[in-house]
Amino acid sequence: MSLMTITTASAAAKIHRVTSPGGITAWLVEEHTVPLIAIEFAFRGGASQDVEGKAGTATMLAGLLDEGAGDLDAQAFQEKLEETAVELSFSAQRDSFDGSMKTLLDKKEDGFELLRLALNEARLDAEPVERIRQQILARIRRDSTDPGDVAFETFARTAFPGHPYGRRSVGTEESVATISREDIAAFRTANFARSNLVVSVVGAIDAEALGPILDKIFGGLAAEPKLTAVADIAPQNVGKTEVVEMDIPQTTIVFGRGGLTRSDPDYIPAVVMNHILGGGTFTSRLFNEVREKRGLAYSVYSYLDPMEHAGILGGGVATKNERAGEAMQIIEGEFARIAKDGPTADELAKAKKYLTGSYALNFDSSVKVARGLKQIQLSRLPVEYIDNRNALVEAVSVEDVKRVAQRILEDGDLLVVAVGKPSGFREGRSTTDSN
Repeated sequence: MSLMTITTASAAAKIHRVTSPGGITAWLVEEHTVPLIAIEFAFRGGASQDVEGKAGTATMLAGLLDEGAGDLDAQAFQEKLEETAVELSFSAQRDSFDGSMKTLLDKKEDGFELLRLALNEARLDAEPVERIRQQILARIRRDSTDPGDVAFETFARTAFPGHPYGRRSVGTEESVATISREDIAAFRTANFARSNLVVSVVGAIDAEALGPILDKIFGGLAAEPKLTAVADIAPQNVGKTEVVEMDIPQTTIVFGRGGLTRSDPDYIPAVVMNHILGGGTFTSRLFNEVREKRGLAYSVYSYLDPMEHAGILGGGVATKNERAGEAMQIIEGEFARIAKDGPTADELAKAKKYLTGSYALNFDSSVKVARGLKQIQLSRLPVEYIDNRNALVEAVSVEDVKRVAQRILEDGDLLVVAVGKPSGFREGRSTTDSN
């Protein structure tokens, strides 16, 4: 792995916008120290494009793209990957279908060709289709007994009823059982296109060589996708508490309410606020109040999830059943306190120091650089963002954090899902009274 970093005085200056002869655009960072080429790419759309009743289609496709393509059946394709030391991977995210390829320089032609075959000529043979289906079904059954997975699934379903965000990307046992080869092929045809594609490349290759390779890999795709419109939505049922009984000694709790999308002007102040509230792990208010002062939980956290069509400020904790209500009361109190009072000057200074100092860790290897540049493109941010981000964080004031906390938290209500046998939950809000 390369230990490169592009966090110099002007990282953006090292990022070249490459446009292929066929009009495909990629962001490129040349890095010849290590004989390696990493490609990260994504098609906008993702699992939210699964047809109603066929949830899990995108996930099945992700598992099948390297299970045979062109003249190579599943075994031959895997043997070719192993023989050439080419790494291919695909995943279905909520709002994008992602892929990556990593190859050594002397095997680059093999790597490019295997990626081209996977995207354009995946065979989707009957045997791997059924094998991948059974793997996904096994995962669904396993997750159905995991308190954390049950909590997050219930939260999504309750926050986004009737919306694609309310479905699990892997689907359900019922939906996965109905997905046919034709469904998978139709998803690929509708979603893989040049206009909804973002690409980043890092490694031992220059712009002149990359252009024709982009056309070779992606040029055979349709010009435009056939995406189904996904509605913007705010989380529903905020203020409600839902308990899923599970006979376990500890309660897993997931909570949240509406947050911000990535394009919102208040997003960076919200990042700073979240770090102070619960995203800063060992320095956050939630960690100090819930774990350090009271020993209620090993881990407690909050997070921002800026999706394409919704935003979430969420979090989670796991604690003894008999102390679940107490833990939630403290968490709700911290949400209310930061909205009312904002952060202290010391909290703000420490948060900004961490957020700016740790940013370089996102770009300390070839693969991380490629992945980070892909995400910046998916977020529709300019290439200069990589230079400007820390300055944006530094510009955040106490008043900014207080303003965004008041804006996001409003009445302070949370949608709460508790899995276990919790005490102290009633009427949509937590209390310290036992049921």
